[in-house]
Amino acid sequence: MNQVGPDNNHLSDRLHTLHLEIQNWRPRINRISVALFDSDTGILKTFINSSDDGSPLDHYEAELNKVTSLFELSENRLSRTVNDLSVFDNGNSVHTRKILEQGYLSSHTVPIIHNDEFHGFVFFNASTKGYFTDVTIKRLCVYAQLVGLLCISEFMAIRTLQAAVKTAREITCYRDEETGTHLSRMANFSRIIALVLADSHDLSDEYIEFIYHFAPLHDIGKISIPDGILLKEGSLSDDERKVMQTHVTIGGEIVDKMINGFHMEKMPKIQMLNNVVLCHHEALDGSGYPEGLSGDDIPLEARIVAVADVFDALTSARPYKKAWSNDEAFKFLEDKSPAIFDPDCVAALKSQIDKIKDIQRKFHEDIFG
Repeated sequence: MNQVGPDNNHLSDRLHTLHLEIQNWRPRINRISVALFDSDTGILKTFINSSDDGSPLDHYEAELNKVTSLFELSENRLSRTVNDLSVFDNGNSVHTRKILEQGYLSSHTVPIIHNDEFHGFVFFNASTKGYFTDVTIKRLCVYAQLVGLLCISEFMAIRTLQAAVKTAREITCYRDEETGTHLSRMANFSRIIALVLADSHDLSDEYIEFIYHFAPLHDIGKISIPDGILLKEGSLSDDERKVMQTHVTIGGEIVDKMINGFHMEKMPKIQMLNNVVLCHHEALDGSGYPEGLSGDDIPLEARIVAVADVFDALTSARPYKKAWSNDEAFKFLEDKSPAIFDPDCVAALKSQIDKIKDIQRKFHEDIFG
């Protein structure tokens, strides 16, 4: 099984190449970064960056409507130039303070708009006041559009995968407990875990964003499981359990076909998707399936998704069970760690109880009430 490490940041590499090209004619543009907007949660989050002296902002997020200046840009869809960032010296904004502390003194911000939809921002920073002249801004316009399209094209491919899976489920009358809100919650829980582990595991914002988008596809292979087994309320027989477990390998085959069919072989972090689908039922003690992997042989993204998925399944109501409390779910996960679940992933999620409750409120479901 292929591990996905922090040096496999293809989008970051492309951004760095563009940055070097820009610096050939404007050497004091020290930083280019992209922040993405999640319309489901209203969160603006750091994604990729290229900078001369390290990034002042990693693993950072904020509610866009609480960042007044950027919210206004997202609404009016206009670029903004600030040629003296020191005017914000006394401001309360965390991101502005960190930019100033890094020595950046001017900025140019461009909203990313595609198909009349706001997706985020491209930021340019320079260490000199007054650096973004009209001539510089005009030339940067092309690069800003290129960076925006670069990011959008990757996530449009993922959305195509997600839409294809959704369509396949509908065509085959696929039904199970994995409601849309379950998938939204477990994707957000996966992101929370990755954010907490980012520093200790050297995870980039790019890695974190892709695990957020790939997590909902973890059980794609369940399309192939008969309803009599998939929806059975009681315990499965040994034969039924063997059939159920085939959803993992079948899911891997489906992913391979979709990647080839949509020509996504070179998409950044695509191996993460394979790892999530094929390894989210592996156990740290080797008792999982389909390969019986153990410990660090199980890719981190699969360990993260496993915890996020089980936590939400336990805390969600189903026709055959009541929702467990968050405390009850964490006790189960802790009791099964480190035999089954990665204790670092469990602890990471548990440490963010306020965010968990916020996600549960935003993506609430009571259809089984």
